[in-house]
Amino acid sequence: MRTMDFSPLFRHSVGFDRMQRMLDDLSRADSANAYPPYNIEQSGENAYRVSMAVAGFGEDDLDVTVEKGTLTIAGKLADGDEAPTYLHHGIAGRAFQRKFELADHIEVVGANLSNGLLYVDLERRVPEEDQPKTVKIVGATKAIEQKNAA
Repeated sequence: MRTMDFSPLFRHSVGFDRMQRMLDDLSRADSANAYPPYNIEQSGENAYRVSMAVAGFGEDDLDVTVEKGTLTIAGKLADGDEAPTYLHHGIAGRAFQRKFELADHIEVVGANLSNGLLYVDLERRVPEEDQPKTVKIVGATKAIEQKNAA
């Protein structure tokens, strides 16, 4: 496995620590962190959906939170009175926590659980003051006419 040293970036930049942490975390990710499997879909120009396979988990066993631009999906099965005796144990029911860094202006608009899949719907909502504006170009002759009219 390749390792990358990001320490030179830390000493030559200020204010980019979030990006550097993300790159560092990405470089440390391995296949052991593949549970539970998920998809990220773009369902419209400004709409996205995270679909996560959470077989065996109910609504009360899952927690979806957003804090400081990070979507966190966590699952923990409630402790039962008696652990079953398995002849074959193929359905993973272990606790998990998966985090997704959200881009600017991405908001969680809803979540639902259906047929063992958790769907988290996201939407990009850019505030009016951050949207692009068109500036009308006035030719030199019109500017002179407007000045003379005043």
